[in-house]
Amino acid sequence: MTKGISRRLFLGGILSGAALPLWANPPSTSLRPVARPSDLQKRAAPGVNTLIRSLGLRGDVGFAVADAKTGRVLEGQQAQSGLPPASVTKALTAMYALDVLGADHRFETTLVTTGTVQNGVLRGDLVLVGGGDPTLDTNALAAMAAQLKALGVREVRGQFLVYGGALPFVRKLDPSQPDHAGYSPAISGLSLNYNRVHFEWKRSAKGWVTAMDARSNKYRPAVSIATMKVKKRNVPVYTYEGRNNIDHWTVASGALGNGGARWLPVRQPELYAGDVFRTLARSHGIVLKPARKTANRPAGKVLVRHQSGPLQPILKAMLKYSTNLTAEMVGLAASQHRGAPLGSLKDSANEMNRWARQRLGMPNAALVDHSGLGAASRLRADEMVTALTQAGTKGALQPILKEFKFRDSKGRVLKQQNIQVAAKTGTLNFVSGLAGYATARDGTELAFAIFVVDSQARAAIKAADRERPPGARTWNRKAKQLQQKLIERWALLYGV
Repeated sequence: MTKGISRRLFLGGILSGAALPLWANPPSTSLRPVARPSDLQKRAAPGVNTLIRSLGLRGDVGFAVADAKTGRVLEGQQAQSGLPPASVTKALTAMYALDVLGADHRFETTLVTTGTVQNGVLRGDLVLVGGGDPTLDTNALAAMAAQLKALGVREVRGQFLVYGGALPFVRKLDPSQPDHAGYSPAISGLSLNYNRVHFEWKRSAKGWVTAMDARSNKYRPAVSIATMKVKKRNVPVYTYEGRNNIDHWTVASGALGNGGARWLPVRQPELYAGDVFRTLARSHGIVLKPARKTANRPAGKVLVRHQSGPLQPILKAMLKYSTNLTAEMVGLAASQHRGAPLGSLKDSANEMNRWARQRLGMPNAALVDHSGLGAASRLRADEMVTALTQAGTKGALQPILKEFKFRDSKGRVLKQQNIQVAAKTGTLNFVSGLAGYATARDGTELAFAIFVVDSQARAAIKAADRERPPGARTWNRKAKQLQQKLIERWALLYGV
């Protein structure tokens, strides 16, 4: 166990909350009598509807706030409405993974042989076996190739196989997202670089020079499982076709300019990892045949073993950068550990919903994935606050949540604001969420959840505008302003 957040401490936080009051039939506004404000500042605190009107924010606003230590409910509006949580889902996924797997859990990637090594010759197959590590990168594969060389392996007579069956294969995290969205890649038990490939282009005298690689801060191995062709057109910017185990991309010349780069999703994750490892092994003089997928986990001798870091810092990075692939992979691993039969992301999300009902008192949790990318997910603000109060401010979640900065209308951080907030944000087009903990000026600790959605605007988004629909940026900015003003209101009213 780590010296930081232990699984026991997290479970202690959960169990200690068992006697906290759950939401029965909460009214739509203030949930307890509030003492008459004793100073002008409190008397002037704007009402919730006044805040919403002042921002001109359309749509539904659901929120709840409670005393984080006692669980006593302070205020709520549409708290029982199931609304899309977006990436706030990842906070629940973090609780789930810590409870089921433990803060010290590590994922393992191995090189296994089905044969023997004699005089530097491996007589048999070499298998790269994924263990569901969401953080596996090119640097890690390079280190594994170096270890293979250090064992004296110079030649592999058999096949080079790749195995990703530790987790269910999902070709696209969210099928509704554009093909080129790097945040919606494939999922497999063997995943590399968050299953993204780096596409770079530069203008030349004869057109454009393009490159596809699996770069890290140390290496830039070219890949062959993803190809790019420049086509003379303006739209669509990208097209994709999976053919013969290769990701075939085209890009519109009219969108390239003089040069640039972006990450594109990988749809052949096992072969991608195998392609990169083969290149890295070659740099050490080890020649491997082209990688082939195997559906069967090999029962051979482990030659090289790579372990991820512990789960707690992995989840902290996931919450900070809102990494969809990490959320899905740790969620799948937790559901698998619970013994749930998994055929899809939704199966795993349903298992997490069951866990939330059993452990956190969230009977209406209706998530379709672990990342929040799926717009069909629904959470209630009252139940999210129940989960946060049961996890507790001294539990495993709060220390790994990202510090939330208050900003002015121009996006500048307000240094004079003396409210500490640790929370998870969530953003989709015309969906904005924020949930976590706020510490007021006097030390009062609050747990809160805010979900805002304009369902009508979302329904009107055209397929061609999914990445940047008109009006979405302005709407989301207003929603975030409302979240900040609500927290300021609560700190003023209840921070006594």
